[in-house]
Amino acid sequence: MLWKLLVEYLRPHQRLLLAVVVFQLAQSIASLYLPTLNADIIDEGVAKGDTDYILRIGGVMLLVTLLQIVCAVAAVYFGAKAAMGMGRDVRGAIFSKVAAFSEQEVTHFGAPSLITRSTNDVQQVQQLVLMSATLMVTAPMLSIGGVIMAMRQDLQLSWLIAVSVPVLLVAVGLIIIRMVPLFRLMQTRIDTVNRVLREQLTGIRVIRAFVREDLETERFGKANEDVTDTALRAGRLMALAFPLVMLVLNVSSVAVIWFGSFRIQDGSMQVGTLIAFLSYLLQILMSVMMATFMAIMIPRAAVSADRIGQVLGTESSVRPPEHPVGFDAGRKGRGELQMRDVGFAYPGAERPVLSGISFTAPAGATTAIIGATGSGKTTLVNLMPRLFDATSGVVRIDGVDVRELDPDLLWGHIGLVPQKPYLFSGTIRSNLLYGKPDATEDEMWLALSIAQAEDFVRNMDGGLGATISQGGTNVSGGQRQRIAIARALVKRPELYIFDDSFSSLDTATDARLRQALKEHTAGATLVIIAQRVSSIVDADQILVLDDGRIVADGTHEQLLESSGTYQEIVNSQLAAAESA
Repeated sequence: MLWKLLVEYLRPHQRLLLAVVVFQLAQSIASLYLPTLNADIIDEGVAKGDTDYILRIGGVMLLVTLLQIVCAVAAVYFGAKAAMGMGRDVRGAIFSKVAAFSEQEVTHFGAPSLITRSTNDVQQVQQLVLMSATLMVTAPMLSIGGVIMAMRQDLQLSWLIAVSVPVLLVAVGLIIIRMVPLFRLMQTRIDTVNRVLREQLTGIRVIRAFVREDLETERFGKANEDVTDTALRAGRLMALAFPLVMLVLNVSSVAVIWFGSFRIQDGSMQVGTLIAFLSYLLQILMSVMMATFMAIMIPRAAVSADRIGQVLGTESSVRPPEHPVGFDAGRKGRGELQMRDVGFAYPGAERPVLSGISFTAPAGATTAIIGATGSGKTTLVNLMPRLFDATSGVVRIDGVDVRELDPDLLWGHIGLVPQKPYLFSGTIRSNLLYGKPDATEDEMWLALSIAQAEDFVRNMDGGLGATISQGGTNVSGGQRQRIAIARALVKRPELYIFDDSFSSLDTATDARLRQALKEHTAGATLVIIAQRVSSIVDADQILVLDDGRIVADGTHEQLLESSGTYQEIVNSQLAAAESA
């Protein structure tokens, strides 16, 4: 997967990579030329006392060194540009893929894991590309060139290269084999740390309310300790690699000097040649060490690439149609919702969450759905805007199967207020503009007025420009819910879906909001999911959901007479109100 990922996302940066290879080649040639020049200075200049020759060749060495520095800097620059560009493209691809996921895929991976994959995992692959541009490209050039140049200096000592390089490769290879599973485990444990930390930050109020700080500190400490232990085990192996390299390097240097001294003694080798041969041997082993360093990074990058590939290779269970259709001209704008024998089961579940759901929510009317906790209300809501696909039956809006509609057209037709309203960091204005990017201030104030939010927004510092923190944590639950309702109202869709959106409101505010909604949304279709009976008594039709099935439907008065399940819900709420 690593190779496939690199090929795909480095293809747009071919020119930069070509520049890296050219400059690294020039740098390597310069590096290989320097020991030969040094040998000439020793043998022809120092040995013969020729000062002019020393100065002349020394000047050449300075120019070659300057060229080497310039090429090295240029190679690193272009390599960094290619690596950063690739990282940007991969993160963008992951984001686009995740944005197209249905709830099913997001739940499968989990938000903490998706965050790790788009940050830490991408960084590992990006770092590999950067280091490859600076080290890996140079390593084979220096090693192959070094072998050729060393053999040109003295062929009889070349057997030392044939011994030292394989010994080094075998030693380092054994270490790398043991590091691969540790890197895989490390990424999984980083996911766990992100998950625990995210849960604790999101649920900080619950943690403090139940005085569970010590327990959560212990839980995070355990996850943190697991990452630390794995990192230390990998670090110990990595630390062992470099002493091994240096051991082989130093032993090889001693061997060259030892055997070379005998050849100098019998006159078959000059001192400069020995120094040059030693320099080339060191270059070869250093290049092997650089390759070793890269080899240590490759396993972790490969693990990260696999995890990235899992995301990029996962297709959403909710796919856009190949040949999307539009709304029929005669029916467009009505927002009528139909479900015919709809069922839904989660993958691997023993029994479906919903089965045999059939109803029509006509345009210009309010349809309410009520049921006990766990009856399938939220799952039913998710089928309407096609956050999930029904596993049986058909969902239609204005007579068109939602699976045949372009997703943007479908979502543009619907205004959804989720059960847990979420506000984005920014301002009240920026959150309302999510509903309609070109909305005017008058439209926004009208929506806030209908949602019973105008008073508290005007009292906030900045009004529409008042700051909203991530998730809307700097406003109360009721205020957050009303801003979310206003966001849907600004959009003016044909179909409104309120998923238990009035639960945080007091009874008086709830009544005023529903009265204002009735006037503002005349002609549109309203679907209200509720647990509180008082929120739906005026609905044109009420569907009673129990254990994933519609067990009764009618108006409030009709259901009080005909539905035992509805009577139980009403009586339980009346009893709760009286006891309060």
